[in-house]
Amino acid sequence: MRNDTLFSTVEAYWAAQPSQTLPRLLELRAFILEVAPQAEERINYNIPAYALVPGGKRDQQILIAGYARHVGFYPSPAVISHFAQELAGYEQGKGSVQFSIQDALPRDLILRMVRYRMERLEKEGK
Repeated sequence: MRNDTLFSTVEAYWAAQPSQTLPRLLELRAFILEVAPQAEERINYNIPAYALVPGGKRDQQILIAGYARHVGFYPSPAVISHFAQELAGYEQGKGSVQFSIQDALPRDLILRMVRYRMERLEKEGK
């Protein structure tokens, strides 16, 4: 995928993904929607975003992104911090984690991370 490509829809984003990356992205999407079937799918920061509350802004979304060797999962810094021990074997950023496209995604962990994100939003009244 070219870095200067701008996507107006999630479908356009999927279409631009390498064939080895797309299945992992679609798995991540399915995991998010399994926990949050009401999530609104959109493009934010030029990658797929899932608003966990109606009309949710960035701090109310989970984002995902595809790369040649991994998929990025962006639930929030608080979620990454909360699950730090379980994520210790993965490359991480302040609010993100990278999952290799060569390995199975940790479904249970991802589902728990999405649930935790939703619970935090609920407690924060967002």
